[in-house]
Amino acid sequence: MKRQNQSMITEFILTGFSNLGDLQLLLFFIFLLVYLTTLMANATIMTVIRLDRALHTPMYFFLFVLSCSETCYTLVIVPKMLTNLLSAIPTISFSGCAVQLYFFVGLACTNCFLIAVMGYDRYVAICNPLNYTLIVSRATCMQLILASSFCGFLISVIVNILVFSVPFCASNRINHFFCDISPVIKLGCTDTNLKEMVIFFLSILVLLVPLVLIFISYVFIVSTILKISSVEGQRKAFATCASHLTVVIVHYGCASFIYLRPTSLYSSDKDRLVAVTYTVITPLLNPLVYTLRNKEVKMALRKVLSRYSYSKTV
Repeated sequence: MKRQNQSMITEFILTGFSNLGDLQLLLFFIFLLVYLTTLMANATIMTVIRLDRALHTPMYFFLFVLSCSETCYTLVIVPKMLTNLLSAIPTISFSGCAVQLYFFVGLACTNCFLIAVMGYDRYVAICNPLNYTLIVSRATCMQLILASSFCGFLISVIVNILVFSVPFCASNRINHFFCDISPVIKLGCTDTNLKEMVIFFLSILVLLVPLVLIFISYVFIVSTILKISSVEGQRKAFATCASHLTVVIVHYGCASFIYLRPTSLYSSDKDRLVAVTYTVITPLLNPLVYTLRNKEVKMALRKVLSRYSYSKTV
């Protein structure tokens, strides 16, 4: 009987913004503006890194991959969210929900691991500068990126199996604006405690373990920087880490608030607000932080723009 009820659900209704009425149209234009700005900002970062040879270093290679991953991450969530804001009944098919959750979790986990890899890169660059190019070689960079992606999407496969093996025979109304783990699994009509425990353990693996490794890296980084005799040298060393630290605080802070707690503590209104932050705002914040706080990127951007304007005048 449960299997029969489960098979009857062919689509879900996303009720995340349904209670806002006419404000949905305003939200549509705000999110569309932020989304287009995010795409443009990430595309600018990737183009500048690609065109300027001075940025062909491991640090900016990782930033290039992170910007690419963030762009794909927004593509999974925002276009469907914008469509639903204009729909009378915001729906997503059962298979579409599974695909969205798969890519959302896979890319989100990959980003967590990439940010941790960028912390390791800063650790080697500051604490072991003489062997930096030897330790963080091109082959090592590729291996770290492939490992991050593989682990991220492997975890996503496990999460998808856990979530969509639950029989949905109670309701098809997801109290969110996209298919996230807690709102979907709460629709199950069987005991999901064991599945939720496994997902919680995976959340610790994805969020706390990289965060602890980043913290340990920065303990060594700060210790090394404080040994630098000149104040200018210390300032430059801290400046290279400031952008990464900002991204770490925002990214891991929002994700930890949502996923490092039991599903029973899920609060739809607060969690939706935080979800908007890490699905819409954070992907825009990353390129802005690295552009505004990084002299090398700003100089490279000026060179690319001057080169482009010169080519148009010739």
